[in-house]
Amino acid sequence: MKASRTIALIGAAAVLTTAATLTPGIATAASAASATTRTAPQRAAQTWASADTAAVHPGVQTQTNGAQCTSNFVFSNGSEVFLGQAAHCSGTGGETDTNGCDSGSLPLGTPVTVEGAAKPGTLVYNSWLTMQAKHETDANTCQYNDLALVKIDPADVAKVNPSLPFWGGPTGLSTAGTSALGTVLSYGNSELRGGITQLSPKQGASLGDTGGGWSHTVLTVTPGIPGDSGSAFLDRDGKALGVLSTLNLLPQPGTNGVGNLSLELAYANANGGVGAVQMVPGTTPFRGPLL
Repeated sequence: MKASRTIALIGAAAVLTTAATLTPGIATAASAASATTRTAPQRAAQTWASADTAAVHPGVQTQTNGAQCTSNFVFSNGSEVFLGQAAHCSGTGGETDTNGCDSGSLPLGTPVTVEGAAKPGTLVYNSWLTMQAKHETDANTCQYNDLALVKIDPADVAKVNPSLPFWGGPTGLSTAGTSALGTVLSYGNSELRGGITQLSPKQGASLGDTGGGWSHTVLTVTPGIPGDSGSAFLDRDGKALGVLSTLNLLPQPGTNGVGNLSLELAYANANGGVGAVQMVPGTTPFRGPLL
């Protein structure tokens, strides 16, 4: 069985800060200088499961061809329900293959095991595959666009709730980016934590945006670890900020790169072919930062 997706490595000598994606195994400094760690209009008839009893929700583990990641948010196109994960969670290359415009990926249609679901979900959108198909040339988009959508089997839709564990929300989609020292909140679910959910919630601060706004550099008490790839980040108001993509060793050791969800989702809607997808807000109140 493959190991958890590790937080990808960023090369120190790269002209751009190349965020390596979370790949099987543990990323090492020997191979690179830094390492990296997936609401549409809701259907009118959709009734979400209670947040207290829902088996499928943001933060559950996903397994793609044996590689474990953490889901981020629930999405819908008005008729189908999706769970988000990082695009690199279905990557087929090495830990330093992080540029989505030239890195390998499993194809659309790949089954994805979703914790709490009776049937596998289906990979229906992957930003890496989409960028390659449309011959994307923008360097920042290629480097930081790291979102995938997993369609939940209709038999499991009734088990879904869109609320983030511990924090509640999301209250909406953040479109403003982050400012230096702005509060960020996350929920990782790496299998390396052995199921100790008390270690999943994390609070930290943004160190600002990079890559033309495509990525946020964040610092939390403990950084995202292998298996946290794809996990959700909220801003201090509970809005969905981004998706955990990388663990940085240089120039800011121990920080994470978080993909800008609003840009990633806009790209999916313009190019992905899965309909007008939006993030679904949570049904439980946002509790707010701890401090």
